[in-house]
Amino acid sequence: MIPRVLTVAGSDSGGGAGIQADLKTMLALGVHGMSVITAVTAQNSLGVQGAWELPVEAVRAQYRSVVDDIGVQAVKTGMLASAELVEAVAELIGATDAPAVIDPVGVSKHGDSLLASSALESVRTKLLPVATVATPNLDEVAQLTGVHVESEEQLRQASAAVLEYGPRWVLIKGGHLPGDAVDLLTDGSAEHWLRAPRHDNRHTHGTGCTLASAIASGLAKGLAVPEAVTAAKEYVTGAIEAGFALGGGIGPVDHGWRFRDGA
Repeated sequence: MIPRVLTVAGSDSGGGAGIQADLKTMLALGVHGMSVITAVTAQNSLGVQGAWELPVEAVRAQYRSVVDDIGVQAVKTGMLASAELVEAVAELIGATDAPAVIDPVGVSKHGDSLLASSALESVRTKLLPVATVATPNLDEVAQLTGVHVESEEQLRQASAAVLEYGPRWVLIKGGHLPGDAVDLLTDGSAEHWLRAPRHDNRHTHGTGCTLASAIASGLAKGLAVPEAVTAAKEYVTGAIEAGFALGGGIGPVDHGWRFRDGA
């Protein structure tokens, strides 16, 4: 049977991030993607013009509908918007026997807020403890822990701060640092440094969603966390290199780059 992955996230009407990016990534990586939509956004290459979260009851019903009938081999979260949604999703994931990749989305690529400030404590105390892998970028690390990373050496400090909230593994994404794109994956004991060349391409919308979905896809296939993250890093690096212009602003990464490369 094809491995099944469930994304719990917001919809991006421009198709570059959110649910749309998640499902494209899952298809590209050979798993069956399913979705629980938490919010609807009016969004394009220039930014987020509006966002409307769904009721907790609608989110819970979507989740139960999929998990109780179809089943899942991995779950991935993205935009959860409010404390109420964060806590409901954390409870659902905690009762599901599958690895969970938690992308603690705080702001969009354009700087638009996607998480209420009142929800940060719920992310720390409810959501991160159920994570198999948490994948914060440096802005999200600062939001959640107060640790401001300005150099590669500080990635260890950031990872330790996030691990205190209970995820089994944390992947600190150092893409905002100068030089190579360097990420640190650790469970507090083993360390895996993942490096990739930085591509001179401004069209990077959806990078975080794509990476987290790729990790979840690898876990659903039975890969161990380090192998799943390594494979996901390779996939997203290619997607960033192939990112393309769309509209008048920041275009998306290319989720289908391997098909177009003939790889």
